[in-house]
Amino acid sequence: MDIRTLCLGILSLGEATGYEIRKMVTDGSFSFFSEASYGSIYPALTQMTADGLVACRAESQTGRPDKKVYSLTADGRKALEQSLTAAPGPDRHRSDFLAALLFAEAVSPDRINALIHDRISEHDEQIALLKGHLKDEQGTVARFVLEYGLVMQEAARRFLKENRARLSPAPEKQTG
Repeated sequence: MDIRTLCLGILSLGEATGYEIRKMVTDGSFSFFSEASYGSIYPALTQMTADGLVACRAESQTGRPDKKVYSLTADGRKALEQSLTAAPGPDRHRSDFLAALLFAEAVSPDRINALIHDRISEHDEQIALLKGHLKDEQGTVARFVLEYGLVMQEAARRFLKENRARLSPAPEKQTG
């Protein structure tokens, strides 16, 4: 999903600052399927403001610069709806883990085991986070998306646990 559609979608849920949008994408439930940096969020918000898709108001803060609070306009809602009518592209799966695993055999079997162990731990953390988000989520569609992410994380963890022995060399038998 492009950054414009992501920001419009988040703003369709309610007003937010650029910082809050970034937090939703890095720590919130959006973190499981999208990435966005400050370097992409703020230029997108600036352009969408200029295009009339979002409105921006300044909110004063004590001892700090005013913060900009963005909200979706009627034109922004139409733009979001139009963006969402197009079929999404295929999921892209780029994995540093899989690349490292592919080449780890050149290093040592212990490295392969360590990579798999660490990835299982990461899946455990993601599963716990998703379950936490699910506990607080009431929306039917949002719950569906979180549950889908949970199933994907659990399946990956299960695969690694059930198949890690395929990559571990069998211990040599002691003779003598």
